[in-house]
Amino acid sequence: MKITLPDGSVREFEKGATSLDVAKDISQGLARNVLVAEVNGEVWDATRPILEDSNVKLLTWNDTDGKSTFWHSSAHLLAEALEALYPGVKLGIGPAIETGFYYDVDFGEHEVSSDDFPTIEAKMKQLAKQKNAYARQEISKVDAIAHYTEKGDEYKLDLLDGLDDGEITFYTQGNFTDLCRGPHIPNTGFIKAIKLMNVAGAYWRGDEKNKMLTRIYGVTFPKPKELKEYLQLLEEAKKRDHRKLGKELELFTFSKNVGQGLPLWMPKGATLRDRLTEFLKKAQTKAGYSQVVTPHIGSKKLYETSGHYAKYGEDSFQPIHTPDEDEEFLLKPMNCPHHCEIFSARPRSYKELPVRFAEFGTVYRYEQSGELHGLTRVRGFTQDDAHIFCRPDQVKEEFKKVIDLVLYVFKALGFEDFTAQISLRDPENKTKYIGEDEAWDKAEQQIKEAAEEKGLNTIIEYGEAAFYGPKLDFMVKDALGRSWQLGTIQVDYNLPERFKLEYVGADNQRHRPVMLHRAPFGSLERFIAILIENCAGNFPLWLAPEQIAVLPISEKYIDYTTQVFKALEAKDISGYLDNRDEKIGRKIRDAEVKKIPYMLIIGEKEQESQTISIRKKGEGDLGSMTLTEFENYFGKIISDSLGTFEG
Repeated sequence: MKITLPDGSVREFEKGATSLDVAKDISQGLARNVLVAEVNGEVWDATRPILEDSNVKLLTWNDTDGKSTFWHSSAHLLAEALEALYPGVKLGIGPAIETGFYYDVDFGEHEVSSDDFPTIEAKMKQLAKQKNAYARQEISKVDAIAHYTEKGDEYKLDLLDGLDDGEITFYTQGNFTDLCRGPHIPNTGFIKAIKLMNVAGAYWRGDEKNKMLTRIYGVTFPKPKELKEYLQLLEEAKKRDHRKLGKELELFTFSKNVGQGLPLWMPKGATLRDRLTEFLKKAQTKAGYSQVVTPHIGSKKLYETSGHYAKYGEDSFQPIHTPDEDEEFLLKPMNCPHHCEIFSARPRSYKELPVRFAEFGTVYRYEQSGELHGLTRVRGFTQDDAHIFCRPDQVKEEFKKVIDLVLYVFKALGFEDFTAQISLRDPENKTKYIGEDEAWDKAEQQIKEAAEEKGLNTIIEYGEAAFYGPKLDFMVKDALGRSWQLGTIQVDYNLPERFKLEYVGADNQRHRPVMLHRAPFGSLERFIAILIENCAGNFPLWLAPEQIAVLPISEKYIDYTTQVFKALEAKDISGYLDNRDEKIGRKIRDAEVKKIPYMLIIGEKEQESQTISIRKKGEGDLGSMTLTEFENYFGKIISDSLGTFEG
């Protein structure tokens, strides 16, 4: 049979050869690093026989699917160790996650906590050293049920209930067997470094009506050095945690009396939000957007028309019933239906398209309490939302203009390492989406062409589209190397159809517009959380809530210091005057802790020469300047940071 490799080269093998055989044929060094393989687009065990001509891509630790398989195999190793240490345990599921893995376990009468982690880790290391192969076995449903009935494992029986013959496989390593579709790494010996991270409770199947299981999280690596580096990264992440810094910098807070997942913005945090919104509003005005405002609630019928209620009704707050019969409202889960109604408020001509509506609109989603996390997962958040209504022939050009806006935002905020993800429908399950295939195919092609013409570094992900259309998601890496989805642009042929939106064309006939959804920030809450962690609270000068601290050395210089402070305040340079009866060293330290970008120190010399002594956070003294020199210096830094956006 013929095996075609990614570079186009073709090699011949006996039928039944494995991907590992292919790797060995290339080099022994490669074979030692292959974890799994992609065979005809499907991820397989590297040891699984190939029976026909195939395209094969060998995957290592450097590939996403390689890491994922490594961590899923590590979950099986954890389960094997738990069965050995705690006889009678029952196993739920053990998937790989973004970093590492977990396993949900019913420990029965055993009590397990993080105090037991060293013992469990030692057992995992012992088993890993045995280099036991992960052996795949196809099994009938009858035999699988008999196996788990004998073990008395109701969780695996529950999983089997949704499977048919031909869909069931067992994987065995050593004396441990698990129900699993795979794939897995060749053997346990690849796992060299192990760390169990934490333990939590998790309802079986995520249903509060089911039993609470114990979820053990862990992470593994092929080299001890990589584990050490990862743990150091975690320590740095703790220091940058937006919840910790948000409290220390007095940006936001939460209150049980207000409700879970509903952030309260304190004065400095509100200033930060205002600076972000004003920054984007200016760019949007240049780009031809019109600002609109819509209510925080809407009729349930509005979201039934849009399709949001059918798709997200379970994740919304319960309907609000009024005294009027059959009148129900929802807290607004999305802004787009409201913008559709604004567009349809009067007749539209092809000559005025595109119409661009922008709104910093607050929306509400009923996230489960266990899913809430600081500002990254909340129940009320503000989207920098905009919707562009355009003719079909304008779609690609408008899409490219939005890309330009997103790139401008990222540059101003220091997000330079990103990938553009083209998020398409799941071709195997189209029931999750609304609309006709023809519209979807057209929208997907337009996104691909626009991204290519703008020279973006793109990847394609199937199954990640919105229910009403495909999109371009910007996956940004922060200072710690973590990937976040921030800006998004979506092409939608479906909502205009559902809302019967129309414009009169050059032929004097009625036509449907196409709708683009876009949000460079995504949500202000999540964006600010990521921004805080990316810059560790050291915001760009233009964005910092407090940009300067004016520090008199003693009370003798208060009059001149106050004069300086008021002059800068009049130039929209924000900060505070520290006239406490404290030594200058203490004032400087306090300003450093508050992460104030510039400290202006004033003593006898400065007062006599009518200057100010400048100290920059992290760099120290910059020398003396006159007030005018500092204003010019300050303005240039901000101007250079923001650049210009032509629209």
